[in-house]
Amino acid sequence: MQTTTLPKLGAPRIQSLDLLKGIVMVVMTLDHVRDFVHADSFYFSPTDIEKTTLPIFFTRWFTHFCAPTFSLLAGASAFLIGLRKSKPALSGFLLKRGIWLIVLEITILTFAWFFDIDFHIIILATIWALGWSMVYLAGAIWLPRWAIVATSLAMICGHNLLDGIHFEGNFLWAILHDRGKLPLGDHLLFVAYPLIPWLGVMALGYALGSLYAPSYDGAHRRQMLTRLGLGAIVAFIAINAINIYGNMKPWPQYPTLAMNFMSFLNMEKYPPSMLYLFMTLGPALVFMGKSEGLQGRLVGWISTYGKVPFFYYIIHLYAIHLVGIALVIAQGFDWHLMIFTNWIGLAEDLKGFGLGLPGTYLVWLGVVVALYPACRWFEQYKAAHKHHWWLSYL
Repeated sequence: MQTTTLPKLGAPRIQSLDLLKGIVMVVMTLDHVRDFVHADSFYFSPTDIEKTTLPIFFTRWFTHFCAPTFSLLAGASAFLIGLRKSKPALSGFLLKRGIWLIVLEITILTFAWFFDIDFHIIILATIWALGWSMVYLAGAIWLPRWAIVATSLAMICGHNLLDGIHFEGNFLWAILHDRGKLPLGDHLLFVAYPLIPWLGVMALGYALGSLYAPSYDGAHRRQMLTRLGLGAIVAFIAINAINIYGNMKPWPQYPTLAMNFMSFLNMEKYPPSMLYLFMTLGPALVFMGKSEGLQGRLVGWISTYGKVPFFYYIIHLYAIHLVGIALVIAQGFDWHLMIFTNWIGLAEDLKGFGLGLPGTYLVWLGVVVALYPACRWFEQYKAAHKHHWWLSYL
């Protein structure tokens, strides 16, 4: 019987996890390109069932898989790092890296989104949630494995019970569960990613990371991941069909089959509902169970992005924003309109600017391909300079 396909301790990477991270990075880029250059994004939300189209809706829907999958994989990676560190060292690393990510979110990443040197709006989004999840995990790793799983599932499956609880203008509740925009002097704090249940997603990934321990049977791991993923997908379909619990609101009925299909899949992301996480993490787990051993040039190419995900995240936002400025100028608009003091899609002066969906896809592919050499260089630099401690924070 095959015991494991994983590298021994001290070996650099697990290819299937890097591949999935790379897919997440590439697909995520499509969503961010759409934010900046798709003409319709300045008129309506791509998930507004009464205004959107199937191509626009699914352009957005496929990108829903990115944040939950990456958070889960970050937790699994933390477990693998812990195989080479003591528990106190791992806890300290997670704490410091989490704080570092939070600082970067409110500084260079907020600037990447808005290009506003006065920081009229400060966004607390994906990297913020990942940072706090690492801070939480720094303490959670001291719990027994069963307690980590139990608390994670309680957050994922139970947090929708809190949907009806609101405290207007309450900072703590906004960052924990309620989302929203909060005034902060002359600035506006935009809490895009409340922390519950993101904390539980990463912690659950940490618990699942034990399946990748070198002593764990490879065939059993693949079977377990596949079954967990299929179970989540079946649970999503069954519970969503009942349409009582699991999302912020029951999905509404519409007059056409296509609209109802989109409505059935239109789960709440802010914060991610239980059904949203079942819908997205289920396929991710199936992929993890089925992708081990995949080889080829395309696998290697995509995996490069997965080996340097945070580096890629930073440079892709700046690249997309600069592309947006170039397109604004090319279409005869004032480039200053690409300096935002509110969310991009709310920029009234940019109505009439942008590309159709085919053009948006071309820009997406162009950005991904153009950034590959930088990612490849940084991957090689990290591999050749493992003695530089600071590289583990990028």
